[in-house]
Amino acid sequence: MKLALTLLLSALAAVTAGEIRVGDSMKASSTAGQALLNSARRLENAEEEEDAANFAWIADYSLKFQGCHSLVQWNQEDQNEQDVKLSKKRLVRFRLCPSDSCSDTNAGGCESGYGDYIIDMETYMQAYYQSKREADQQECGGYMENYCNCQNNGDDGYNENKCFYDCIVDAGMSQCYQYAEDLVNEENFNVEQFMECGQLEVNNDNGRRLDQQEAQYFVGPYCSEQGGAINLGMFSDDTCSVPIEDDTFGAYTFKTMTGFDLPYASKSIVGSECSSCTMVNEDENQNNNGDDQQEAELTEVCQTAYTGSGKCEIYLAEGTTRYANSDACTYIEGIKVVREDGMVFFQKAHANAVTTAFIVIFAMAFFAMGFYVWYLRTRLNVKPDALL
Repeated sequence: MKLALTLLLSALAAVTAGEIRVGDSMKASSTAGQALLNSARRLENAEEEEDAANFAWIADYSLKFQGCHSLVQWNQEDQNEQDVKLSKKRLVRFRLCPSDSCSDTNAGGCESGYGDYIIDMETYMQAYYQSKREADQQECGGYMENYCNCQNNGDDGYNENKCFYDCIVDAGMSQCYQYAEDLVNEENFNVEQFMECGQLEVNNDNGRRLDQQEAQYFVGPYCSEQGGAINLGMFSDDTCSVPIEDDTFGAYTFKTMTGFDLPYASKSIVGSECSSCTMVNEDENQNNNGDDQQEAELTEVCQTAYTGSGKCEIYLAEGTTRYANSDACTYIEGIKVVREDGMVFFQKAHANAVTTAFIVIFAMAFFAMGFYVWYLRTRLNVKPDALL
């Protein structure tokens, strides 16, 4: 269909330009030209409807973080001697589970009817954090606006965000603690800007300013050692491959420089909850008077993650999508995960079974040959210094 659409649009362009002639002429305003234009529009609409249909099934699914994985690769952006030669490529593995069977407490999310996917961490984190902030703004921001009395009465030292944070803590809304804390720190450190590796600029009067001759520092997300969490760390290179050596991925150095703790240094940015791929808009729901027939809108993280990911959809229920993609199944299968009590651990590489078997066989043959030589020497009374 795409090829047909391309050819038809090319033909239409030629008609519009007057390049195609039947007899003396064939103009776009002619009956034939209008028919060709209408056909092109119908094909274009059909193409858009087909693409929408291929994504529509995701609205009934929820995204479940499976873990992360790091691999070392050659730094293609190496430009000078100071640049690192080997950089770390970080990948995120996630699963799309049917929303009605997705479990927050089950590390796998679901046992059947799912698709597995893998994507680079920076793309995933940018979309994830943006969607997370929007959801938090809707839930936590709405509470702050309606129930927290945080209006400045002329106090020069008044901090509205600190007032919001105290209000959230007093209300016991633990799900909003991190959101409120990010608001307090946002004046000096915008977490969202560091969902990809970015240079740290210290402009906080409470912290130590960096001179131009001092080393540069960078902050970005990295995969925890066991692979079940994504944290923020401080690095000495612009690929966030070389961590600051203070045993905490730069958290201590960060606080020394800025005067406050590095957000998400010990707590994972990504949670274990099932995140619905359907965007909930309370205003539209109210205006819709409870009509459930309105078209579902997909969240940013589901759209971005699904579009840019390697896919393994062999376990999706038959008929879920018209074109199940299995291109990344082999690669994903090579990244084994072990799930224990809701935590995801990436399995270390194991020796190949065939290779191990050959090693064992050759070792046994070697010892058998040695024993046979010893037997011959003893049996035939060969002198110790004699050659066999």
